[in-house]
Amino acid sequence: MYAHILVATDGSELASRALDHALGLAKALGSAVTIVTVTEPTAVLGGGYATVAGTAFDPIPELIEAQETGAKELLAKAETAASAAGVAAKTVYVNDSFPADGIISTANSVGADLIVMGSHGRRGLGRLLLGSQTNNVLAHTAIPVLVTR
Repeated sequence: MYAHILVATDGSELASRALDHALGLAKALGSAVTIVTVTEPTAVLGGGYATVAGTAFDPIPELIEAQETGAKELLAKAETAASAAGVAAKTVYVNDSFPADGIISTANSVGADLIVMGSHGRRGLGRLLLGSQTNNVLAHTAIPVLVTR
């Protein structure tokens, strides 16, 4: 039925439930699994933060590094969960992309025939996915989307 399932995660409880559901479905169907997380573009202030703030410190490179580190740790945990569930999974980190765009482009590039996502994720500076991103994926892909709660 579904040969390749893409599951989007941001590390939230709802995304973890979506991952568990996707792994159970993949195990039952013998599907391949790709786990993706996406970090949004970092806002770049005109003239550079250091210039505007009157300081020599520019936090943008540090923010980008923190996003990358967090994403890699998140994907490692998801891969461990997949292994524990008896499912081989590949992971993909998409940086500098809006979540819905990154999820859809990854689904297309890996040949996924089902996308699994939670109904919403975290908010604030550390957000990786938003509830509105689920709606955006639903609206902009022809691939079936399974939304979990």
